Amino acid sequence: MGVVCDLVELVQVLAPLRDDGKRVVLANGCFDLLHVGHIRYLEGSAERGDVLVVGVNSDDTVRTLKGPGRPILNELERAELVAALAAVDFVVVFREPTVAALLETLRPHVHCKGTDYTEESVPERSVASRLGIETRIVGDPKDHSTRDLLGCILDRFGES
Repeated sequence: MGVVCDLVELVQVLAPLRDDGKRVVLANGCFDLLHVGHIRYLEGSAERGDVLVVGVNSDDTVRTLKGPGRPILNELERAELVAALAAVDFVVVFREPTVAALLETLRPHVHCKGTDYTEESVPERSVASRLGIETRIVGDPKDHSTRDLLGCILDRFGES
């Protein structure tokens, strides 16, 4: 089971792992309601290195990205759920609109994004490139989404 950390703790925990030659990978997302696409994305990310760190968007950033009524689960619950996944080593909640600041602070070896991006369309691509961080697209095709899952639940069970 992974550990939910604040950023200061995470920097301290990663230092000896790096010293031991471990390859650090950063993935990120909202993870509002976990679905198979999230699992495949995180497992694909974990395959790119030895230590998987997952940045979970704060409640405020999810509201900005996804709109009214989101997130369904609060940031600490989402972080705890992600940390419980076998592929995940560490989770940190971040409050910025992108993970550019996390890339600057954590300096992972690899930054993974899902298949809804291309390596050229990743918002943090220039930061990663400047820092010598590999950018990789991982996971299955973007056939799964929390929005679709919520729509399915409403279709089957109504809005009551």
